[in-house]
Amino acid sequence: MPGNGLWRTKSIEQSIEDTDEPDTKLRKDLTSWDLMVFGVAVVIGAGIFTVAAQTAGDLAGPSVSLSFVLAAVACGLAALCYAEFASTVPVAGSAYTFSYATFGELVAWIIGWDLVLEFAVGSAAVAKGWSSYLQIVLAQVGLDSKTTVSLGSVDFDWGAVLLVVALTTLLVLGTKLSSRVSQVITAIKVLVVLLVIVVGIGYIKASNYSPYIPPAATGGTGVGSSGLEQSLLSLITGQEGSTFGVYGMLAAASLVFFAFIGFDVVATAAEETRNPQRDLPRGIIGSLVIVTVLYVAVALVITGMVPYTDLKTSADGTPANLATAFANLGVDWAANVIAVGALAGLTTVVMVLMLGQTRVLFAMSRDGLLPRGLAKTGRHGTPTRVTILVGTLIALAAGFFPAGKLAEMVNVGTLFAFMLVSAGVLILRRTRPDLPRGFRTPLVPLVPVLAILACLWLMLNLTALTWVRFLIWMVAGVVVYFAYGRGHSVLALRDKEKLP
Repeated sequence: MPGNGLWRTKSIEQSIEDTDEPDTKLRKDLTSWDLMVFGVAVVIGAGIFTVAAQTAGDLAGPSVSLSFVLAAVACGLAALCYAEFASTVPVAGSAYTFSYATFGELVAWIIGWDLVLEFAVGSAAVAKGWSSYLQIVLAQVGLDSKTTVSLGSVDFDWGAVLLVVALTTLLVLGTKLSSRVSQVITAIKVLVVLLVIVVGIGYIKASNYSPYIPPAATGGTGVGSSGLEQSLLSLITGQEGSTFGVYGMLAAASLVFFAFIGFDVVATAAEETRNPQRDLPRGIIGSLVIVTVLYVAVALVITGMVPYTDLKTSADGTPANLATAFANLGVDWAANVIAVGALAGLTTVVMVLMLGQTRVLFAMSRDGLLPRGLAKTGRHGTPTRVTILVGTLIALAAGFFPAGKLAEMVNVGTLFAFMLVSAGVLILRRTRPDLPRGFRTPLVPLVPVLAILACLWLMLNLTALTWVRFLIWMVAGVVVYFAYGRGHSVLALRDKEKLP
């Protein structure tokens, strides 16, 4: 039932009813195959082509493969909860919409603001990675052109902006068209990943796996070694740092979690799915299983090919990537193929993250927490206005701002969303046991509780500085809510109409 003030909830029935408003109606074009492709498209990208090698060299050594497994377990527990929620509440907005139905408006706003951090910052970060690979590919064909140029005192990344503009146009033209393009590009990058695994196996040396968990670094010169740059857990427990050793492996799990971000984007497309009760669980869980197998295989291959010390970030700050191991062994043709695969791979990552961002803001706008005009759909059945707005903001961020610690910022926001969705399953089971559920999370309450604990554990292994930035972002969000969202909320206006 709707509550008062900050804790008023939007009923499941009202959320579903709102999807039929003519001016804000999304076209139902997607199947379980489309959703699975979206999930694989967004997840296979930065994790395989950049994060795996860098994290092995700087934090975990060969144990980065175990880090991927730990991150996958946390994601898998959360995925089971997402599958139940998405099949029960097939409405755009993902965790934002789920939270509105369970925790109330304030928490829904906070999670929506949090998802802005996940999707928008993630899009900008990956777009910059795409731009760096574009520069490599251009060099391969004889065009030695920098994708970043200096405009006075500011560096402008034209490569990243070019990508964002092209993908914004594609998303405006239709979700089904976006899915078809994504299918082609995803097929290319999966083939590249399989090539890496098959070719790399021939270069594996068992000695490179020893020690599997390198001894913890002391003295503090590595990544996250001291002060606010070490993990919050090691700071609380008074450990020396979180570079290598068990703490390094755990910190790496929190960092490679960035590589799994995306399966939750599938839930944002719930409203555009033909049979959400059946297709959403298949899309969410299926995509996660596929990418986990590929990630662990690549991590084992790359750390078996060369000593983990060869994958350390260079003195000039250049991080290792998947091509580094092949280049070190003189297999230059493979390095070239990887660069092309990475370019294709990161393209779909940015596209699907942008899709998720637009759908969350679309849902928030339809509920009045942001200007309602943004929720208007165009003739292609897509939220044109909000898509153009998102594209513009991401282009500015990717074009002018350095990547910095963007990956960790995205991680903390995503883990927080996962915790709320998992808790929401417990609440909705008690408050609305009558709702038809296309998929039921097994072993409730055990699985949701384990999901919450696993996500909290990974959050504690992010750096203390990341937590500080996250809290600042959340405070800013609360200010925006009280300044605009609370007074313009559709639920608030409906409550006023009921007053005598």
